[in-house]
Amino acid sequence: MNLTDPRFTDPNKAREYLEAQRWPQGPVCSHCGSFNATTLKGKAHRVGLYQCNDCREQFTVTTGSVMERSKIPLNKWLLAMHLMGASKKGVSAHQLHRMLGIGYQAAWFLAHRIREAMKDTYTGPIGGEGKVVEADETYFGRRETPKPSEQRKGRPYLKRKKPFDKRSVVALVERGGQVRMFHVEHATKVNIRDVLVRNVDRKSILNTDESNFYTETGREFAKHQTVKHSAGEYVRYEDGFAIHSNTVENVFSVFKRGMKGTYQHCGEAHLHRYIAEFDFRYNRRTALGVGDTERVADIIKGSGGKRLLYTSPDKASHA
Repeated sequence: MNLTDPRFTDPNKAREYLEAQRWPQGPVCSHCGSFNATTLKGKAHRVGLYQCNDCREQFTVTTGSVMERSKIPLNKWLLAMHLMGASKKGVSAHQLHRMLGIGYQAAWFLAHRIREAMKDTYTGPIGGEGKVVEADETYFGRRETPKPSEQRKGRPYLKRKKPFDKRSVVALVERGGQVRMFHVEHATKVNIRDVLVRNVDRKSILNTDESNFYTETGREFAKHQTVKHSAGEYVRYEDGFAIHSNTVENVFSVFKRGMKGTYQHCGEAHLHRYIAEFDFRYNRRTALGVGDTERVADIIKGSGGKRLLYTSPDKASHA
């Protein structure tokens, strides 16, 4: 990435790039979807303003997107998208604040809006006949309002067990394919089964560790294979096929390094957006032939039809 590229230094060049990505066939009205628009020119109109000849509404390339009504120059928006799309473990709001020359609160909200644009819209299950899907759960960070699950109520608190006051994340990874991570209230058989059956094709081969969370649900899939981590087993081979959950463990490794090393603190209310960010980058990783330029193009395309409003210094909510 060349930081001296005009797109990152000139707001007009950035606007032209955004228009080319969002409107490859020409300006599209953000209000009615019409292609019949006229560019408004003259001293009374700002550059990049269009008027629809059908509904008569005015719009720009940021209308109807996460960038709408932002006072941050478009070249800084574009640079932030490149930084967040290219950084494997993320970029903190403090780092964006220093690099972009904007206030910390503006950088924090900017990052959340870009994460909203990164959120994938799933169209179907992962896996399929002959394909392997790995599933696992992990725990990290303290919950703001810790409470035990139904199955833990009345039990004594054991430090050696997974504490109920930690946040639970469930991940599903198709080998050589996509990942889907979910923040769940509690990691239980019921919650994990719900995530699995909604997101994984029943014809898939399910690989997990020896956890009892997957014993019953595993029977609903074509095949359920496990490795016994407690016995030091992390991979074994049957008929030339590798049985392991190392792929999903690697996903968790990058996720935790980013959350602990880069972001350090994350409010639980915003955890789903950070998860969407890590999912986005993994699903467009270099191993799949996707580069930084393509990643940013997908962020821009994903920014349309979404709004995120800033309601207070520590809370962002959907419009």
